[in-house]
Amino acid sequence: MRKAFVAITALTLVAFALQFILAAVGGFTKPAGDDAYALHSVNGMVVIPVLTVLTAVFAALAKAPGRLIGLAVLPIGLVVLQPLIATLANAFTDASGVSTPLGLTIGGLHALNGIIAVHVVVGVHRAARKLDEPVPAGAGRLLTPEGEPA
Repeated sequence: MRKAFVAITALTLVAFALQFILAAVGGFTKPAGDDAYALHSVNGMVVIPVLTVLTAVFAALAKAPGRLIGLAVLPIGLVVLQPLIATLANAFTDASGVSTPLGLTIGGLHALNGIIAVHVVVGVHRAARKLDEPVPAGAGRLLTPEGEPA
């Protein structure tokens, strides 16, 4: 189960990297229409949420420490926040539909939140790989007072 945990965290990391590429594709699409960010939206609202939920499930099934399971759950909240930030940024346009400085600032928070989510996923992936490392013969895992691996 720990190898599956490592694999799902790697897939999640790839999906997040792809998300940045798809955002750039949407940003550079000419002429920019409503569907310019379609792939970015599908990846961000379907693929990434499914992978983040699976990451949390596999963390629990791999008997990861509670802190790591909590860290695996964190991207779910960050992903849920993404469309809310984007909607709020779009709400701050003027009457002619032109972006305002406030809307652009809030839009920047959408990107910042994505960067934070990627860093969390990198941390979860590193911890999953460390959890999957074999223990040398004769050496036991250190246990914390809660009975979780150190």
